[in-house]
Amino acid sequence: QVQLVESGGGLVQPGGSLRLSCAPSRNIFSINVMGWYRQAPGKEREVVAFITRIGVTNYADSVKGRFTISKDNTKNTMYLQMNSLKPEDTAVYYCNAALGIEGNYWGQGTQVTVSS
Repeated sequence: QVQLVESGGGLVQPGGSLRLSCAPSRNIFSINVMGWYRQAPGKEREVVAFITRIGVTNYADSVKGRFTISKDNTKNTMYLQMNSLKPEDTAVYYCNAALGIEGNYWGQGTQVTVSS
């Protein structure tokens, strides 16, 4: 099992930046894949980006070139740097940890609101 603690959401103007953090309760290097998902009101949860244990990354087309996923093994934390934010990025953002046969775990979610 793993618990995930997220932080860093908030209100930002269009074009602004935010950085989300996710700290797992176990060694981050032991987690196969970690990712960020988001869910806007009335919409299904969608993947934003993910990063594998060895650092391979992938992004949704809607955020490529604007968002960067990374992790710091020494701080045992995963990040999502979000730049050039748009109103359509407004959503609750969730951290995810995929542990293979041990299951799939979610953070509590953090609200990101992009509005002037």
